[in-house]
Amino acid sequence: MNQGYTMAWCGWDPSVSPTGSPDLLRIYLPIVTNADDTSITGPGYEYIVLDNSVTTSYMTAYRTVSTDTTKAKLTVKDHLTDAPITISPTDWMWTSDNTISLLPLNTTFKQSSIYELVYTAKDPYVAGIGFAATRDFVSFLRSSRGDNPLAGDVTRVLSWSLSQPARYMNDFIWLGFNEDLEKKHVFDGVFNWIGAGNGIGLNYRFAQSARTERNRQNHLYPEAPFPFSYTTLTDSGMHKTDGRNMRCTKTNTCPKIMNIISSNEYWVKAGSLLHSSIEGYDIPTPSNVHNYLISGTQHGGAAAANSRGICQQFGNTVDANPVLRALYVALDQWIDGTNPPASRVPNHSDKTAVLSSTTENSHLGIGIISQTALNWPTIPNVLYTGLVTVRNRFDFGPKFSRGIITIAPPKSVGVYYSSFVSKLDADGNELAGIRLPPVSVPVATYTGWNLRSAAFGGNDGCESTGSTIPFAPDKATRMAKGDSRLSLTERYGTRSNYEKAVAAAANELAKQRLLLPADVQAYITASQQTIQVINSPTYGNYTW
Repeated sequence: MNQGYTMAWCGWDPSVSPTGSPDLLRIYLPIVTNADDTSITGPGYEYIVLDNSVTTSYMTAYRTVSTDTTKAKLTVKDHLTDAPITISPTDWMWTSDNTISLLPLNTTFKQSSIYELVYTAKDPYVAGIGFAATRDFVSFLRSSRGDNPLAGDVTRVLSWSLSQPARYMNDFIWLGFNEDLEKKHVFDGVFNWIGAGNGIGLNYRFAQSARTERNRQNHLYPEAPFPFSYTTLTDSGMHKTDGRNMRCTKTNTCPKIMNIISSNEYWVKAGSLLHSSIEGYDIPTPSNVHNYLISGTQHGGAAAANSRGICQQFGNTVDANPVLRALYVALDQWIDGTNPPASRVPNHSDKTAVLSSTTENSHLGIGIISQTALNWPTIPNVLYTGLVTVRNRFDFGPKFSRGIITIAPPKSVGVYYSSFVSKLDADGNELAGIRLPPVSVPVATYTGWNLRSAAFGGNDGCESTGSTIPFAPDKATRMAKGDSRLSLTERYGTRSNYEKAVAAAANELAKQRLLLPADVQAYITASQQTIQVINSPTYGNYTW
């Protein structure tokens, strides 16, 4: 805010609960019907995972045509690779036309198991109007003279989107909504944090825009059909040539775009497809697009130190916000003609990209990254399985190109898009991307992935959470544990040397316009205080 920006929000997502926080914005949309006013129906699909042991009911995204459980199918399995078990129609019920429960009533859903419900849904709303709502809201603020609190004051419009809204903005550009009804630009700049190459599946009948794909969840929704990149490419298997920039290029309404990605997107959402070919090769990036990996980060915000949640390892504590602040300023300056910092992502050209391999379970979205190719170190009490998400080609039915899904869940056609992650250094930290001081001057290994603990689907992917794995304090402890990573004293000698290295790393990033002065000082100050990451149970709560 101290940069002089005015912030504005609008509702665009019809799936936001109207009974939730009063601070949440949503859009209320009409239900579409047949020409004779009868209900439109279609296949409904719900993927249900509840990471608790107390939930006794589940609300579906749409209403069912029939509450007769013999006309629907509910299955359960403990792991993504397990064969689903059909739950007898006599062992569950519709308690309303959009809520199911197990029987007898008050039976809890099994913690972290995977339930899937297939039913016939009715009464879809016109979810794609959300794109037009954002377009018209922004166009009003920048151009309207009447009833506009910003009339005459707007010089440019930049978006700020995190996660789901970033995926929304990918589709907003792709579908041509950056051109308003008067043929003018809507956004001058688009800032997408952790959206990667995915869309949101909003412009489809029976849309479920709150769904997002990760290692063990929601692979069978239309979040990410081709295209993934802003570069125009051809998917010969789908007989389609497309790119997210195609429409705005034709109308000269493409904004400047920054796509910033965490490590997690590469591991759980095939994030490299944002900037690679569908075969996994390097491709040129359009001049209006810059892509950045923030090395060693998880999805969303940094985790609290020494907190595992439902995962095996501590959550990832690297905070991406300092570089996000600097890049947002750089986007603003880009509008004025100053080029931003160069893109920083894994590439084959600099040998920082490690391709995933398919497995017998790739039809379920499961791939593997070789430990040797990745350069994963030997770390005690850390299970490395190589689990990575593989993007499938799906058949949603013959009307899918018109926004109508007739096959749900869809069928995998058995062909997969190739993707990759960043290669690692000897510490297990990523070589590619923007390496903030916690990664370039580390006290731990920071990953974009984690695995679920035994009580929560053990060894399956832990979705959006990364890992923090502290270094040993000294060589003797390291050797006794069998840890291949250098200890703190081996790599820095003294605490003073560590503090100097942090200061040098922060100042170097500032020279590259990747940190603001206030954040440089914040890193220096933090390096002189207690480092909570190493004050952990892993090595006996030691301090340094």
